[in-house]
Amino acid sequence: MTADHSGPIAREALELLDWKRRIFALYEEIRAAADPEAAWTLWRETREALYRTHPQSPLPPERRASYRNDCFPYERSFRVTAEVVDAEPESRPLPSSTGGTFAFSRVGLARFELDGRDHELELHWNEGYGGGLLLVVADQTSGFETYHGGRYVLDTVKGADLGDEDGRIVLDFNFAYSPSCAFDPGWSCPLAPSANRLSFRLPAGERLPA
Repeated sequence: MTADHSGPIAREALELLDWKRRIFALYEEIRAAADPEAAWTLWRETREALYRTHPQSPLPPERRASYRNDCFPYERSFRVTAEVVDAEPESRPLPSSTGGTFAFSRVGLARFELDGRDHELELHWNEGYGGGLLLVVADQTSGFETYHGGRYVLDTVKGADLGDEDGRIVLDFNFAYSPSCAFDPGWSCPLAPSANRLSFRLPAGERLPA
């Protein structure tokens, strides 16, 4: 690394660190909130502000000023708790938005009830440095009303973690958000595997970016 490049690279690293601190702090506040819908409103407003103004926004600079966080209305029935059960540990590379795969393994299953039916989604462990749990889900809105590759419900590497209640993890699909590649195809993101593609509409969380 030359002296000419040390400034910008260091500055970008600090900007990324600031982004991560803000996201982690946001989810900490969400977990502590007494009212999930009020927490969701805070989540929307904070994400919109970050995407519009932060230098690490995944949006191209020319689209930031006009960006608005477009979500389905909050619906309390889409907030569930899931039992986490063991699954046979197995390498499960996740498809990448730019082709190829990301190294993940299946480490468990999240089982929950929604709209009177039982459902099961895979939990994946990031095999990269530091690890982390990821849950990406797609449904019948994907590719039409929401990003075709699915949306993130849990991503502990990025701080997106709604916590647990009585030993069950909180899955609030109102907080399902589009990965960075939905805003700019230059980003490379893990997408939902076939096991996490639901056969019904999930009208909750972020819509397709405008």
